[in-house]
Amino acid sequence: MNLAAATNENLAHTSNVLIYSSMAVYTLAFFAHIAEWVFGSRSKVGRTAAALTGDGAAASSAKIQVQVAQKGGATAVLDRPKIITRSAAGSRDVPDGPGAAGGTFKGDLYGRIAVSLTVVAFLVQAGGVIARAMSVQRAPWGNMYEFSITFSTVAVAAYLILMALKKNVRWMGLLLVTTVLLDLGIATTVLYTSSDQLVPALHSYWLWIHVSTAIICGAVFYIGAVATLLYLFRDSYENKLANGTEPGSFAQSVLSRLPAAATLDKFSYRINAAVFPLWTFTIIAGAIWAGDAWGRYWGWDPKEVWSFITWVAYACYLHARATAGWKGRKAAYLALIAFGCWLFNYYGVNIFVTGKHSYAGV
Repeated sequence: MNLAAATNENLAHTSNVLIYSSMAVYTLAFFAHIAEWVFGSRSKVGRTAAALTGDGAAASSAKIQVQVAQKGGATAVLDRPKIITRSAAGSRDVPDGPGAAGGTFKGDLYGRIAVSLTVVAFLVQAGGVIARAMSVQRAPWGNMYEFSITFSTVAVAAYLILMALKKNVRWMGLLLVTTVLLDLGIATTVLYTSSDQLVPALHSYWLWIHVSTAIICGAVFYIGAVATLLYLFRDSYENKLANGTEPGSFAQSVLSRLPAAATLDKFSYRINAAVFPLWTFTIIAGAIWAGDAWGRYWGWDPKEVWSFITWVAYACYLHARATAGWKGRKAAYLALIAFGCWLFNYYGVNIFVTGKHSYAGV
C-alpha cells in the first residue's frame, strides 16, 4: 500500500513538472509567433493583397509576381490570393490576407518555429495529463484543475489537426498559445488541487463519456469563437476599405494579413455546426448519468440549466446563420454570446453557484 501511494505521488509530481515544462515551451512559441507578426509587418504584401477589391480583382486569374526582399536578393513569386465572395449582407469580393508572416521569409521561418514549439509543448502537456490520470487512477478530469489542463490540451490538439489537414489556421497561433498560457497559469495557481477523492456519483464510466465530450466541445467552440471575434475586426477593416476610409496603422499592419471576413465567417460557422451535435450528445449523456446517479434525468441543477442555455444559444446562432437576414455580424454576436454561456457554465457555475455538480472544492 505504501509503495502504491509513493508511486502515485511520484506520478503526480511528474505530472506537475510536465505541465510547468509545457508552459515554458508555450512561452517560447508565444515569442516566436510575436516575431512572425513583427517580421510580417515589414512586408507590403499583406496590405497590397488585402486592398485588392472589386470586379477587376475577381476577374483576373493571373499570378501576381511580388518581389520580397531577402538576403542575397532572392525573390519569391506569390499566387494571387483566392477571391472569396462575402457571405454577409451586401456584395464585396475580398482576397484572403497572406497570413501572419506577410509573405516574408523571416516571418514564415519564425512561424514554422512557433508551430514546431507548439507541437513539442502539446506533447509535453499531454504527457502531464496522462501522468495525472495514472497518479489518480481514473479519468483526469475529476475537478477544475484537471478539466483545465485537459481542455487546453484538446484545444491545441484541434488546432494542430487543422494544421495537419492543410487548413489555413496559422493566423490563430498567437491567440491560441496566449490563451493556453492563461489557462494553465490559472489552473496551476488558483485551481490546483492534489485531492484524488471523488464523490460516489462520479465513480462511473459516464465520467469518461460525458466529461470527455464536454471538453472536446469546449475546445472546438473556443476555436470557433476566436475565428468569430477576428471576423468582426476584419469585417470592420473591409468596411472601411469599401467606404474609401483609410484604416488605422493597426488594421493596415495586422488585420490586412488575416483571412477575408467571408472566410472567417464561413470557418467559424462550420466549426460550430460540426461540434453542435456532439454538444447535444453531451447533454443527453449527462441526463442519462444523472438518472443512474441521482434517480432523475433532469433536476434543474445550475450546471444542467446552463448547459441547456448554452445549447439554446448555439441553436439560435446556427438557425440565425442559416437565415439570409442574419448572416454576418448579427450571427457573429450570437456566436460570442453562446461561447460566453459555455464559459460561465464552466467557471461561473462551478465557482460561484452551489449545486450537485459542486465537488472536489474547485
